[in-house]
Amino acid sequence: MKTTIEHHSGKIQIDLSNPLDISIPLRASKSNVNAWYISEPKIEPVKNKDWIGSVEEGADVNFNNIYFNPHAHGTHTECIGHITEEFHSINKNLKQFFFTAELISVAPENYLKDTIISKKQIASLLKDKTPEALVIRTMPNTKDKKRRQYSETNWTYLTEEAMVFIRELGVQHVLIDLPSVDREHDGGKLLAHKAFWNFDGERRMQCTITEFIYVRNKIKDGSYMLNLQTAPFENDATPSKPILYKILV
Repeated sequence: MKTTIEHHSGKIQIDLSNPLDISIPLRASKSNVNAWYISEPKIEPVKNKDWIGSVEEGADVNFNNIYFNPHAHGTHTECIGHITEEFHSINKNLKQFFFTAELISVAPENYLKDTIISKKQIASLLKDKTPEALVIRTMPNTKDKKRRQYSETNWTYLTEEAMVFIRELGVQHVLIDLPSVDREHDGGKLLAHKAFWNFDGERRMQCTITEFIYVRNKIKDGSYMLNLQTAPFENDATPSKPILYKILV
């Protein structure tokens, strides 16, 4: 089903029948993707005296509690409230859900004992494009990203300079297939987060960072329309389901 979206850059036609899901589903399993030194998610039936919320156990319905952390257990979208003393909710700050997006694939550079994504790489891959959302797929891109245990792995991160460039380009939403845009152990500096939200200047309250995505190899680099779907949690971050749609020429 083709539809045309009225966008400030003009009319954009997409095919709604071909959604490209770039989220990682949450599972109650030790093989669920994980970071930040906590245990796996739990999904289990409610137990109330003799009643167990499971059809298999004789109940009329399945009635599960879910225990998870949005930052550690899967695809999530966060707002500036992730790094502020005052409370800010992703549900209140994210008001629009369709954005022009550019998907780029980046082979991280070696820097001392780290691997990084630099300003030079981002600028080279984007060329003169100025999307509202930037989707970053790191290379190599293997299926184990959907179950990788990231704690104490010193994952790839974006440099502060790269994130300042992204901000100054006007990108409002960054999506990446890593647990964080910042270094795992950075002494609490959070340089990339702070640069993106312009923490020490006029803060970009409407802008978001989405982490722990997974972009299949068959999805080609290029321009898309992004539908950033989020669960309505009053929290700094929420589970999310970003969907890409090819732009029809």
